[in-house]
Amino acid sequence: MTATMPKTAADEPTEARKGWISDWRPDDEAFWQSTGKKIAKRNLLWSVIAEHLGFSVWVMFSIIAPYLAVAGFEFSTSQLFWLTAIPNLVGSFLRIPYTAAVAIFGGRNWTIISAALLVIPTALLAYCLMTPGTPYWLFILAGVTAGFGGGNFASSMANISYFYPERYRGTALGVNAAGGNIGVPAVQFVGPFVIVLGIFGASQGTNAAGDSIWLHNVPLLWLVLGVFAAFMAWRYMDNLSVSRTPIKQQLPALTRKHTWIMSVLYIGTFGSFIGYSFAFPLVIKIEFPEFQSLWLAALGPLVGSLSRPVGGWLSDKWAGAPITSLSFILMGAGVLGAIGGINAGSFALFFVSFMVLFLMSGVANGSTYRSIPAIFQAEATATAGRETTAAEVVQAKKLTAAALGWISAIGAFGGFLINQGFRISNEQTGSVVVAMYGFLAFYALFLLMNWWFYQRKVLVEQSPSLAYAKV
Repeated sequence: MTATMPKTAADEPTEARKGWISDWRPDDEAFWQSTGKKIAKRNLLWSVIAEHLGFSVWVMFSIIAPYLAVAGFEFSTSQLFWLTAIPNLVGSFLRIPYTAAVAIFGGRNWTIISAALLVIPTALLAYCLMTPGTPYWLFILAGVTAGFGGGNFASSMANISYFYPERYRGTALGVNAAGGNIGVPAVQFVGPFVIVLGIFGASQGTNAAGDSIWLHNVPLLWLVLGVFAAFMAWRYMDNLSVSRTPIKQQLPALTRKHTWIMSVLYIGTFGSFIGYSFAFPLVIKIEFPEFQSLWLAALGPLVGSLSRPVGGWLSDKWAGAPITSLSFILMGAGVLGAIGGINAGSFALFFVSFMVLFLMSGVANGSTYRSIPAIFQAEATATAGRETTAAEVVQAKKLTAAALGWISAIGAFGGFLINQGFRISNEQTGSVVVAMYGFLAFYALFLLMNWWFYQRKVLVEQSPSLAYAKV
């Protein structure tokens, strides 16, 4: 849309056509205070809402799967884990083209499209749930399309990275990511309460409390919300001309060593968050079948979402690498506690330990994502051997946006691996304990990598900005 800011002078952004801003200088303090801040906040608000709904649709099967049996769909536990894993896998791959889409179509335009695409998985899942005898393959197809919601994160983060000056970018990205991540606990918390409302259509059975359930209420609610988000993005968001970047100018991000290092570390941070978010209700059902209040599973993703901005803030204050290392150590402790809870039959110990896992995965998400733009800015300065020019800063931002999408895609793939680990462990042993020992080994590996590349004393002496991912 055309920004309705008062026309003051040259500080006002120039809009070549509806929805596009061609003059954008957030690092210019006068421009930021007079014009940029208000526009950036407005775009951040609607970006968060669209991304939030995308996350809800992405993980919708996590709250639907535990109820499929009582709804008359006789799928094995292995098949249920596949239903939670498929959206994760597809969403991971979609994050790469979704990031590129911002550069091709513009942030506002792509937010409209990506929000509107949520109608497809929600409508298809509603049909599956409302149709008795729906074959398993059609549920899988619904899971594939639910992956659309997983791509939203990458495009949203790439888009918002252009709106804010360097000094506020860590906080802005943290708020954007946290607002999106909260879409996970939102659907897991609201879902169990929505399904007992007999608004229309036939019920699909009864829950443990003896209440009739209408599972299709969940996808239909988010279908309406997706249409709402698409409309509001059209009405209130803007495209930035500076974000228009040919694909060939984004590819250099893939040649940077730190893109790949941070991608691997993000498997351990965001991969843990989204993997546990998808699987937690099913894991509770497997290990503690007597426990019926599955809505409590939403507390894990909620804790992980709210702690993400804290990780960004701590990294702004003390640097990213030390916060990431501390997070991996405490995540390892969380794994050991969860294993102890399962072995002892203590749901309290198991649940609290998983809250630690969610909490620290959220903190580590914030610290790793804060490190990424700092690394590219530091590399640009080191390469130039002087203070960077405005053009070099813009190029660093473009590489950052491209890297954010790639890193988020690989990190999200870690969630698929976690779900498969749980599935295989349960099939072979009847428990998820073996899988959790495997996760513990990976956290030790990620901790070693983070120390080796960003905390060793030799790196601190040679390149402090890169060693601590802070400028």
